[in-house]
Amino acid sequence: MRIRVITTGGTIDKVYFDAKSTYQVGEPLAGEVLREAGVAFEYEVEPVMRKDSLEITPEDRARIREAVERCPEDRVVVTHGTDTMAETGRALAGIPGKTVVLTGAIQPGRFRSTDAPFNLGFAVAAVQILPPGVYLAMNGRVFDPFRVRKNLRTNRFEPVEPRPGSG
Repeated sequence: MRIRVITTGGTIDKVYFDAKSTYQVGEPLAGEVLREAGVAFEYEVEPVMRKDSLEITPEDRARIREAVERCPEDRVVVTHGTDTMAETGRALAGIPGKTVVLTGAIQPGRFRSTDAPFNLGFAVAAVQILPPGVYLAMNGRVFDPFRVRKNLRTNRFEPVEPRPGSG
């Protein structure tokens, strides 16, 4: 099995220059995490953009979708900022024959205390066992992008019931 990892930026790849105020979205961390873990599968890391998810536009989401559609792998992990991850997940719905799992981090991957390696590893496991479709893998859980929200108070993702007429 070969997995494509598409990177878009977000907190997982942020590099801070002072106490969490001045930052850049740095080089993708995913390849480094997978190399250090000594994974036993083939993978390709494809950077598509380096943006905070609050800056991702509908055109950016179309670029992410195109990258997923054109890649030869049928298993795709997308690293993404957490604030608009579900919105991008919804934009990726309906791609036939692909299992797509979005993940990210609440704490930057380069911080000593971070959820980034766990979330990436969890997403890699999920993408290998889930049927085709689009999912979010955060906080040790798998979510439907149409039935999830980020709880800003607890800094965790949680399931929600869809509103009537929303899917």
